[in-house]
Amino acid sequence: MRTQVGIIGAGPAGLVLARLLQREGIDAVILERRSRPYVEGRVRAGVLEHGTADLLEDLGVGARMRREGMVHRGIELRFAGAGHRIDLEGLTGRTITVYGQQEVVKDLIAARLADGLPLHFEAEVTGVDGTTVTYKHDGVEQRLECDVVAGCDGSHGVTAGALPAGAVRRHERVYPYAWLGILARAPAANEELVYAYHERGFALHSMRTPEIVRLYLQVPPGTDLAEWPDERIWDELRRRLGLPLVAGPVLERGVTPMRSVVVEPMRHDRLFLAGDAAHIVPPTGAKGLNLAVADVRVLAEALTAYFRDGDEKLMDAYSDTCLRRVWQVQRFSNWMTSMLHRHPGDDPFDHGLQVAELAYVTGSTAAATTLAENYVGLPR
Repeated sequence: MRTQVGIIGAGPAGLVLARLLQREGIDAVILERRSRPYVEGRVRAGVLEHGTADLLEDLGVGARMRREGMVHRGIELRFAGAGHRIDLEGLTGRTITVYGQQEVVKDLIAARLADGLPLHFEAEVTGVDGTTVTYKHDGVEQRLECDVVAGCDGSHGVTAGALPAGAVRRHERVYPYAWLGILARAPAANEELVYAYHERGFALHSMRTPEIVRLYLQVPPGTDLAEWPDERIWDELRRRLGLPLVAGPVLERGVTPMRSVVVEPMRHDRLFLAGDAAHIVPPTGAKGLNLAVADVRVLAEALTAYFRDGDEKLMDAYSDTCLRRVWQVQRFSNWMTSMLHRHPGDDPFDHGLQVAELAYVTGSTAAATTLAENYVGLPR
């Protein structure tokens, strides 16, 4: 096969990029190593920035999101036994939408297949040599010749590893805690997301629908789930959140390590990295999906200029343009994470500083606005 843009990975980055290119009449082929049920079923992020939600609607894949997604106008920070609301809409004029990443992916896949455009599942990429992508599909090795390759296959994908040694620098920070997360069929105990700082550790109350909640507890890295039966999880969540949680069947559980990663530059020759292939942020700031979408908006504009006019200036600027936002998002996510988690070896002085920081953020309009404008999404 031959195409203008070979996209590796059918997550939000790859699918949104393909949709943006389709609008500009640019051909693309998407290769995804997993099956369609797996891709559509994996539970990931659930908070869409204002601009991300608007883009999905503009691309014609936002109808179900607007119908089923939940618009939130604020979030709550809880500490010292009390809740403090951050009025996102009042401070910024913008909101967030709670709508699961897997639902975004379902909508994008359905639209692409309905349009009859190439999207190959269970197509495992085995190599990227320049602009030639080798992959196995139905047991047969095949080649895809491209003008440009977009690596949207995540932190464990092949594209980041296809870059020549020394072509990129990788910056990483591993955090000394993890999140134990559950997805449960239970009513939400609050209308908005609740971030809780507690002497026993961080906790988060979020939801995917009014009847499905997504809840997290700070735990040590390497925590064994066998040590956390349902009753213990619900008891600890109630203790840290201070909310009247109603327990329900746990549909999914897992322990997620927390780290920050930045790969720079995000481009080598005709291979462009986007989303988790180029950067990972801790989930506290709800930025992973949104940052991936921001990357491919920049990339789509650059590729449009290249294929339409032969102009490579935006392609040359792609990495620098994206990295300015990436580092801003890393700063915000690191700040939120550090402010809300108990750190190993903390003493009463450290605890006092964190409580003072939370009190300032919730008591100062200027500080609350800083949080709000980052949370709803910085301007492009």
